[in-house]
Amino acid sequence: MKFVSLLTLCYSFFVVSAFQPNPAKKSAALNPAFRKDSAVQSPLFRDPLQVRGGAVPGWAAYNDALDKSPLTAKAFTSLVGWALGDFLAQVFISGGPFDMKRFATLSAFGFLYHGPSGHYFYNWLDNLIKGKDGKSVGLKVMIDQVFWCPLFMTVFFTYLGLVNGDSFSTIGSKIKNDLLAACQGSWKVWPIVHAVNFKFISTKHRLVFINGVQVAFNMFLSIIGSKN
Repeated sequence: MKFVSLLTLCYSFFVVSAFQPNPAKKSAALNPAFRKDSAVQSPLFRDPLQVRGGAVPGWAAYNDALDKSPLTAKAFTSLVGWALGDFLAQVFISGGPFDMKRFATLSAFGFLYHGPSGHYFYNWLDNLIKGKDGKSVGLKVMIDQVFWCPLFMTVFFTYLGLVNGDSFSTIGSKIKNDLLAACQGSWKVWPIVHAVNFKFISTKHRLVFINGVQVAFNMFLSIIGSKN
């Protein structure tokens, strides 16, 4: 799991650095037509002349959706993130026939719970603890992993059990037997990701960042799981 943590940390910093401005071009005069005032508040958004490799296609429109309909935009963000993660894992890692039920189940979970709950939770957390200093970031990571992680895992197990038609007693046993192990797995990786998240990522972009890392993490877990 140390390699998982290192891989995830490197990927997290890659995602963050990909949107950082080019210092050499900060003072360049930009055509006002290229400015997107609604997205300038986010440290992830930069004008086309200030983003290394050029502007991300659709990024301005996505920021506009986050401003106008944040809950819907984040729900669809998680739908895409969970769908992409499972699709890539099944096509390139698992092999065999494509499991459409699994794909639909995980995609729906992203849309129905991961995106909406993340929207409200991270807004609440950022309003509760303001600032990006070390103490504030550390406290946010602790709350996320000590309180939010067990709740999230409990909902996830319950959701999968209900979709599979399991009884409540079976679901309860699953939670009792596997919740701690699931949280321990999270604690080995996600504190690093969320330290980067809370330090460098704006509130409205937290879900897209988390989903980006989640895709890579799910792919890695699929590789490990396929080993004999």
